[in-house]
Amino acid sequence: MDRLWTPWRYKYISKARETEGCIFCVKPAAGADAEQWIVFRGEHNFVILNAFPYTSGHVMVAPYEHVATPEDARDETLLEMMLLVRRCVSALRTAYRPDGVNLGMNIGEAAGAGVAGHIHMHVLPRWIGDANFMTSVGETRVIPEDLNETYAKLKAAFEGQ
Repeated sequence: MDRLWTPWRYKYISKARETEGCIFCVKPAAGADAEQWIVFRGEHNFVILNAFPYTSGHVMVAPYEHVATPEDARDETLLEMMLLVRRCVSALRTAYRPDGVNLGMNIGEAAGAGVAGHIHMHVLPRWIGDANFMTSVGETRVIPEDLNETYAKLKAAFEGQ
C-alpha cells in the first residue's frame, strides 16, 4: 500500500478520537461555530463541513434532534433539511463552480454511515476528472484546500444568499 504524507491531517484525526458522544449533537452544542466548522444554523438543522472530505467543499446537513432514520424525524425537520440541501448546492456553485453535485444519506452502519445513530445528508461538489489516477490507481484522495479556507468560502456564500 502506498502512503501519502499529510501531517496537517493529524489534528483532525486526533480530535475525532477525543469526541465523546455523537458529533452531530456535540458540535452544535459547543457554540463555537467557526471552530466546529458549522457554516449555517437553521431552525431544525445545521450545515457543517465534513472533517474528512471526499472533495473540497464537502458539507453535511444534520438535524439538531438525534434521530437514526428519516422515519424517526419530524416532518418540519425533513423539510428544512432538503431546503438547506438546496442552499448548500447554491453555495457550492457560487464558491467552487463544480460540474456536478453529489447528494447522499447512508442510513445505518450496513449502508456505510460513519455516524449511524444520527441522520445527515452529504452534499459535495464534483468536477469532471476529479477521480484521477490518485483515486483510481492509488486509492488515495488529495484534498487541495485547508478546512478553514473551505469554511470561509462557504460561510461567505451562505451569507450572500
